[in-house]
Amino acid sequence: MIESFINFLEYEKRASKHTVIAYEKDLGQFQEFCSLSFEKDDISFAEHAELRAWVIDLVEQNLSATSINRKIATLRSFYKFLLRSGEIKKDPTYKLKALKTPKRLPEFVQEESIEKIMDQDMYDFDFDGQRDRMVMEFLYLTGVRLSELLELRWKDINLHEDYVKVIGKRKKERIIPITLNLKKNIISYRKVFEETFPFLDESDYFIVTNTKEPAYPMKIYRIVRHYLDLFAQTSKRSPHILRHTFATHLLNKGADLNAVKDLLGHANLAATQVYTHNSMEKLKAVFEQAHPKA
Repeated sequence: MIESFINFLEYEKRASKHTVIAYEKDLGQFQEFCSLSFEKDDISFAEHAELRAWVIDLVEQNLSATSINRKIATLRSFYKFLLRSGEIKKDPTYKLKALKTPKRLPEFVQEESIEKIMDQDMYDFDFDGQRDRMVMEFLYLTGVRLSELLELRWKDINLHEDYVKVIGKRKKERIIPITLNLKKNIISYRKVFEETFPFLDESDYFIVTNTKEPAYPMKIYRIVRHYLDLFAQTSKRSPHILRHTFATHLLNKGADLNAVKDLLGHANLAATQVYTHNSMEKLKAVFEQAHPKA
């Protein structure tokens, strides 16, 4: 049934590759737990007590509440699938509660730091340097997810009409405009790309290694971490922080919330509204500094 569920996610729900891998891993871990703790190999008929025991075990392993809640979400999706398929008559996750998580504002990079990071003099003029520059610029100037950047191909970039087409979560396609400066830098990057590799096909991946293999997540993490370490005063150094920065800077400059939602590819406004808290903190700081009675 796990295999059937994974196929359902991949081919019917059209979930992203990373979501499918995460769900399969979670269910594999739960299956191993049930086998060792309850001598039960088939988790299709697991009961509430067994699910709760796994959650307690995860807490005792000091996993974060966010990680545990994601695993609980995996279980809920799996047993709802079994319920709809008629494999089970009762959902064992019915009374399973998510853990409380502390509300944290998304971190972002200050504009002064971004200016330094985007300075072209920061990057070497060889392929590696220009590729790294494109990674940093593209993540910040388009707000794409790491997975979307990794899947991007040259054919998805339209330099005649100044937009890029990305495939987001659940295979949803969206169009993101590109700025004039980014367009110029893509053209420069393409020139170096063509000089480095004998033949550029439009189906080639946009971001690649120096052997023209598709870039992988850890490669992008290393690039982003290297340049953020130089200037950014944030505790996090992940590619996703540039997405947070993209959204926060737009809202700080007065961008429409719905427009930012569409650019980010969020399904609803609730996911985008978290960035308005950062804008509100900035407004409060200005108020307290400038108002005579603050």
